[in-house]
Amino acid sequence: MEFVQQKTDTEHIKTSENMHKGSGVEDISISIKNASIGVLYKKRVFWLVLLVFGNVFSGAGIAYFEEIITSYVALVFFLPLLIDSGGNAGSQSATLMVRALAIGEVKPNDWGKMLGREVFVALGLGLSMAAAVYLLGLYRGGYEIGMVVGLSMIAIVLIGSLIGTILPFGLHKLKLDPASASAPMITSIADISGVLIYFSIASAVLEIG
Repeated sequence: MEFVQQKTDTEHIKTSENMHKGSGVEDISISIKNASIGVLYKKRVFWLVLLVFGNVFSGAGIAYFEEIITSYVALVFFLPLLIDSGGNAGSQSATLMVRALAIGEVKPNDWGKMLGREVFVALGLGLSMAAAVYLLGLYRGGYEIGMVVGLSMIAIVLIGSLIGTILPFGLHKLKLDPASASAPMITSIADISGVLIYFSIASAVLEIG
């Protein structure tokens, strides 16, 4: 009975560690209830400060496309929706890959096969989401805006999913814990790429820039 309890405790500790890493929080070796404010601060501050600088690139991307934003204000309405979709898709993919690597369902050498499968899954997801957002774009800004947000949704979900799939394998190759492919990290990368994808497609479709 004692052995079973020890095994259960070990599993709970391992699960907690993975959850902390997946949220960009360093492992807390004591109960969160008993942890001091200083400990909780130090365990969280590194990733958050690092990602602040990462998100500067998103702002720079938006500033670069200021002309098209000024010309088509309706594009701003869809920016959070599209960016969040890419981050969500990437986080889902990363969670699945980290779990699969952790329990041995997937081996490091399987990255090519998994990436190939993810392309088709992500395209299916992107097309489904694009159908809904196209109608919203059509209503808010007309045919061209609908095309921009629809195409952007497909591309952003695809890229976000591929980032979420390949990053755990890359970290494993570098001898780092794949669980470090945290949701904040995935989201920040997806944000930067999403901004560039969205406004690049807008520039091409709307023939600006």
